[in-house]
Amino acid sequence: MSAPLNLVNLERVSKAHGTTVILDDVSLGVAAGERIGVVGRNGGGKSTLLGVLTGTQEPDSGRVTRRGDLAMGVLDQTGTLPPGTTVRDVVLPTSRFAHEHEWAADPAVRSVLTGLELDRMGLDSPVAPMSGGERRRVALAAQLIRPLDLLVLDEPTNHLDVEGVAWLAEYVKARTGGLIVVTHDRWFLDEVSTTTWEVADGQVHAYEGGYSAYTLARAERARIASVTEDRRMNLVRKELAWLRRGPPARTSKPKFRIEAAQALIADEPPARDKMSLANFAARRLGKTVYDVEDVTFTVRGRGAVDDAEDPAGPADPNAPAERTLFRDLTWHVGPGDRIGIVGVNGAGKTSLLKMLVGETKPDSGEIVVGQTVSVAYLSQHVTELNPKQRVLEAVQDVARIARIGNQEISASTLAERFGFAANRQWTPVGDLSGGERRRLQLLRLLMGEPNVLILDEPTNDLDIDTLTALEDLLDGFPGTVLVVSHDRYFVDRVCDSVVALMGDGSLAALPGGVEEYLRRRAAGEAALPGSGAAAPVGSSSAPAHSAADSRAARKEASRLERRMLKLDADEKALHEQLAAAATDYGRAAELDAQLKAVQAEKEQVETDWLAAAEIAEG
Repeated sequence: MSAPLNLVNLERVSKAHGTTVILDDVSLGVAAGERIGVVGRNGGGKSTLLGVLTGTQEPDSGRVTRRGDLAMGVLDQTGTLPPGTTVRDVVLPTSRFAHEHEWAADPAVRSVLTGLELDRMGLDSPVAPMSGGERRRVALAAQLIRPLDLLVLDEPTNHLDVEGVAWLAEYVKARTGGLIVVTHDRWFLDEVSTTTWEVADGQVHAYEGGYSAYTLARAERARIASVTEDRRMNLVRKELAWLRRGPPARTSKPKFRIEAAQALIADEPPARDKMSLANFAARRLGKTVYDVEDVTFTVRGRGAVDDAEDPAGPADPNAPAERTLFRDLTWHVGPGDRIGIVGVNGAGKTSLLKMLVGETKPDSGEIVVGQTVSVAYLSQHVTELNPKQRVLEAVQDVARIARIGNQEISASTLAERFGFAANRQWTPVGDLSGGERRRLQLLRLLMGEPNVLILDEPTNDLDIDTLTALEDLLDGFPGTVLVVSHDRYFVDRVCDSVVALMGDGSLAALPGGVEEYLRRRAAGEAALPGSGAAAPVGSSSAPAHSAADSRAARKEASRLERRMLKLDADEKALHEQLAAAATDYGRAAELDAQLKAVQAEKEQVETDWLAAAEIAEG
C-alpha cells in the first residue's frame, strides 16, 4: 500500500520576526487523516507555524506546498465574525443550506449545535453584542460542520466547560479529515492526537502519540542529549511519575520503546505527601477554613446569567429574569483540602468563589471564614498593574523572598520558573502579552505567602511548561486549594477531590472525579442553568422528602464527610504504628484492635453518609 499523499508540505522553511528566528530550516508534512497536537512555550512559534501552514504568513525562505483541491478550515484566536450577521448566518449559511430541513436532518450538524450550546444561544441571535467566548463558539461551530480535508484549530478548548471539551474531543476523533490543534489542554491532546509537534528553538520535533507519548519521548531525547539541568529534569520526572501512577490508558498509546525513559524515573520524586501537608495546613489554619451554611444566592438580569459567572458562556434569551444559583447550600472546606470544582457554564462556579472571598454576599445563610485564613484569589480577569513598572519590580512589590512549603524562593527565581528569563524580568509590564500578564498575576499572589489559594480557570493562557512548573509548586503547598477549571489534567494533577455544581442549586461530591460528573450529566442528573428539572426527558421523579429533611441531611452528610476524613487519617497513622511495632507483639495486638475499631466505624460512617446523601439529593 502506498503512503498517503500529504495535504501540506513544508520544505526547509525559515521565518523570523525582527531579529528573532521563529522557524529555522523546518521540513515536515501533514498526511490525510492525521491528527496533530502542537505544543510549546508561549511565544515559541506555534501560531507562526500555523500561519505558514495555512498561508496567512509567508516564509522568509523555503517552500510550502498544498494539495490542489485541499479544503481547509481555520479557527484562530481572534473570534472575528462578519458584522451584521446572526448565528444562523455564520454557522448555517444559505450557500450550503438553502432550507432548514437540510441541516435539521443532519445528525452531525445537530450534534455541533447542541454540543457548543448554540441552540441555547439562539440561531437568530446577532453576533455583534456577544462576548468573546460566545463568538469563539460560533466560529468553531462554523468550521466543524464543514466537510474539510484539514481542520486547523488554535486553542479551541478556551471558553468550553469540561463537558464541552469532552464533546469536542469525541467529535473531532469521529471526523475523517486531518486535524492540527494548538492547545495547552493535555487531556485533550492525549484524547485526539496521533502525533505531537513540539515547537522550540526554531525547530519542530515530531513524536508519535499524544501528550503522554510526547512526555516520555521528550525525556528519552533529553537523556540521549545528556541534558543535566537539574530543575528541568526534575519536572520531567515528576510528570512521568504522575503518568505512571495514573490510569493505564495514559501510557497505552506510545509505540516506541520506553525502557530508557523508565530509567529516568527509577529515582522518581515521591508523590505528594497528603498527610504531612494536611497536618502542616491544620497548624497554619486551625480547624476552620470555610463553613458555608444554608446559603441561597440569586442572580438577576441578562436572562438571569450572572455577568461575572462564566463570562464566555451563552446567554440564554429564554431564561427567566432571575435565577437561583444556590439554594440552602451547605459545604465545609477544611485545612489542607485540595478541591476541584466543575459544572456547566452558568452553574455558579465563579459566583461561589466570589462569595468565599467576600466580593459578593449571599441572599441568606452564612459563610464562616477561619480567623487565620490568608487567601489569594486568582480571578479570570488580569489585575491592572503599572504598565511602566518592570516585571521583577512588580513581583518584588509584594515580597523579595517567599516561603512556599519548605522552600525559600526569591522573586527572581520564582519569576524564572514561571517563564520569565533573566532578561525578560526587566520588560515593562505594558509590553507583556495577555498570557504573560496572567503569569505575573499568579506570581504576585504566590509571593504573598497565602495559606488558601482560590484559582478561577488558572490554566487560561498558560503554556504546558508553565503549567508543569505551577503543578510542581502546588505539590508542596501546605494549605487549602480550591480550583475551578475546565482542564481535566490540571484538576486530576492538583486536586485530591472533586465537587460539582449540578445546575439545580446543589453541590455534589464526586468520588469518581470528572469522569463521574460526565456520566451523571449524560444520565441527566445535572441540570442546565435555568432549565428546570435535571431528570432526562421521559423520566419521572417526585421528591421523597421535604426541603427541611433535605437541609438536615446535607448538614449530616457534611458532618459525616469530616468524620470520614478524620478516620482516614487515623487509619493511616495506625498502619504506620503497626509497621513500627512489628516486633512488639503486645503493642501490635493493641494497635490491631484499634485499627479494626476504626475500620468498623469508617464502614458505618460511609453507610450513614450514603443514606444522608440520598435524602439530601432527593
